[in-house]
Amino acid sequence: MALSGKKILLTGGAGFIGTSLARRLVADNELVVLDNLHRDSLTGTDLAEHPNLRFVQGDVLDLDTLRTLTEGTTHVIHMAAIAGVDKVLESRVRTMRVNLIGTYNVLEAAHEAGTVERLVDFSTSEVFGTHAYKVEETHVTSQGSVGEARWTYAVSKLAGEYLAHSYFDEYGLPATSVRPFNVYGPGQVGSGAIHHFTVRALAGEELVIHGDGSQIRAWCFVDDVVEALLLVLEREEAVGEVFNWRGRSPGTARGSPCRAWPPRREARCRGRRGGRARRAGRCGARHRASRARRVRAGGRQPERERRP
Repeated sequence: MALSGKKILLTGGAGFIGTSLARRLVADNELVVLDNLHRDSLTGTDLAEHPNLRFVQGDVLDLDTLRTLTEGTTHVIHMAAIAGVDKVLESRVRTMRVNLIGTYNVLEAAHEAGTVERLVDFSTSEVFGTHAYKVEETHVTSQGSVGEARWTYAVSKLAGEYLAHSYFDEYGLPATSVRPFNVYGPGQVGSGAIHHFTVRALAGEELVIHGDGSQIRAWCFVDDVVEALLLVLEREEAVGEVFNWRGRSPGTARGSPCRAWPPRREARCRGRRGGRARRAGRCGARHRASRARRVRAGGRQPERERRP
């Protein structure tokens, strides 16, 4: 059942993923976007002028603002975070403050509101450490040594997962955590390997590859992330779960399995308790939720976009 007549708060909603999701929700719901516009995919678009969308420039560190915005809210998608290697290394303290205290503020405001039917907390594949190869939700998470700057982001997001699920277990807040793997697609701003490769290629510049290029990454197209998000927002089976979202075929920096544009895309997610729910998307996307029974969702298919 598609969401309709809901009041939805998107923290970090002016970003790449947030605006892609908002376009799917804005026609039939009331959207509130909270963002500091650090990464801005919203300004100057037709979406920003939609009568069902209200934009608030602000920060998740402001608990009073979050309390005001969550009044009467039915769904919360918490995407606001400090991310990207450069930004994390620039200020590890701010990274921890925004990703930990900010997540606490969102959860607390949602809990106090008493009207929230679903809260989705964005985590990261980084929680699996340096060797996140074919990992499942039940696999042990791993980080580096204390003091290694690069793990600040992963630790803060993993702590956010624990916090979200603690609010579910202790207070009954219907929370779900999701771990997207390297999302890419049209409208992407900020960091991201495919974004950088594309921008440099279009400018006729050399592509910069760190290391020898043999490192493996799993990619997830933004439309598939949105499809998975809609499932998590709509389905009761998603409550209390954590989902990995990744492409089925990983690629290296030297040679990706994607041979053409648009590439073959398959997003995949499994609930930590191992049950399944399937919904076929335009690219054979397979989404697994958290109960033993199989469910097939009904038939919204996104239109295929033309790309060079």
